[in-house]
Amino acid sequence: MTLRLRAEVWNLRTHRCFRALRRAFQRGCERFGYRLVHFSVQGNHIHLIVEAPDAVQLGRAMKGLEVRMARALNAVMRRRGAVFADRYRSHLLRSPREAANAVRYVLENWRAHGLCRDGAANELDPYCSKFKRSGPALVARPQWWMLGVGVTLADDRLRLAG
Repeated sequence: MTLRLRAEVWNLRTHRCFRALRRAFQRGCERFGYRLVHFSVQGNHIHLIVEAPDAVQLGRAMKGLEVRMARALNAVMRRRGAVFADRYRSHLLRSPREAANAVRYVLENWRAHGLCRDGAANELDPYCSKFKRSGPALVARPQWWMLGVGVTLADDRLRLAG
């Protein structure tokens, strides 16, 4: 999933905006019939890896999560109105390798945008789900085979081949 923000919305990679998103993720990571498994917050968009049983549940879940995020961000920015530029973009992951590549892309997307420091090859993005935080969980554990087991198997195969 990719959620793009409107131009007038602040940079999401600030402490205040991310704190608001964190609360939305905590309260909505396992509601509305889906599970938020991974996320990456960039300056003007958010990448998500989610599990949902079908397109209808996914649509409801994304609407619920977008409402939570929009209300939180609007409160921080003391504004009203739309936060997201358009409807979310989604892509169905069909194989363990594709899922592993998608997870890697989401978790390392800050490097592609040049947001990491030079020489920070082993650092984790503090604005992604892989970064360890204290407090309530921001994401849910995957329950389906593709993200729970398939990604690990595909990563192991890629490591052995490379």
